[in-house]
Amino acid sequence: MSRRRTVLALALALVGAASAQRTFTVRNDCPFTVWPAIFTDPGKNTEFPAIDTGWEAAPFSLRTFTVPHKWTAGRIWGRRDCNFSGPPANAADTQCLTGGCAGGGLLCQAAGGVGVPPATLAEWTLDDPASGNDFYDVSLVDGYNLPMSVSTNTGCPVAGCFVDLGPQCPDQLKGPFDATGFPVGCKTACLANLDGTPDNSANCCSGSHSTPATCPNSGVQFYSYFKNACPNAYAYAFDESSGTALWTCQSTFQAQYTVTFCPAQSENFSTPGTATASSTPAGTHALHLANLPSAS
Repeated sequence: MSRRRTVLALALALVGAASAQRTFTVRNDCPFTVWPAIFTDPGKNTEFPAIDTGWEAAPFSLRTFTVPHKWTAGRIWGRRDCNFSGPPANAADTQCLTGGCAGGGLLCQAAGGVGVPPATLAEWTLDDPASGNDFYDVSLVDGYNLPMSVSTNTGCPVAGCFVDLGPQCPDQLKGPFDATGFPVGCKTACLANLDGTPDNSANCCSGSHSTPATCPNSGVQFYSYFKNACPNAYAYAFDESSGTALWTCQSTFQAQYTVTFCPAQSENFSTPGTATASSTPAGTHALHLANLPSAS
């Protein structure tokens, strides 16, 4: 091969490599430090985001990085009130008040290093081969610990929860609390084990309630509290039927995504129902939390 052809081939390879990445930005617009974390399911991915699995984000800071174009079952969340100055006290010590990784540490484990609930999550499956779409959401299925949004540079729908759910959280679900007694989290009825049968629970959509038909939102305690406050977020495991839980963006747009903690209330949501979530069978998508490793 001539030198000219070699140079051209290398140039084309570099262009192809660049196009196989997406740009993500994580913004901390909170007036306090947040410790973002990222998880990539090793069972569904061979390539991984070009970012640490956890880092410290000062107030009003941002960090930009790339993720693979076909990132599957990935998630980003924020940890609050963390102290990584020493080793974890024990195996259960996440070193954070909310959202900490099992085993603790600034860097979450590559396998199984998902946030311990309650924690607000952002989730993606990019370039789904069956639909040609990106799927993404903000989820309260693991409870709440931070307002959070996901937006794009292409005008695709904004997913998110803009409301601080802690202060008005029902008493049965409220907590954990910081040193001043302020509630920084809000558990789900499943996480709080309100019905006492986690393996066969309408609140958890488990056991005999493990399908969309047998686990309607009407049977999930406090569903309305989460969904009314944050209509463009998942409020329970089978919330796809609401039309405002799972969002899509055409993969050909090559969208860049921005995750924002404590997003401004003025950021516009898309009109409810504009997403094509109904084309995905409820609860079967790779984003569904039941398909991801447990943090506990």
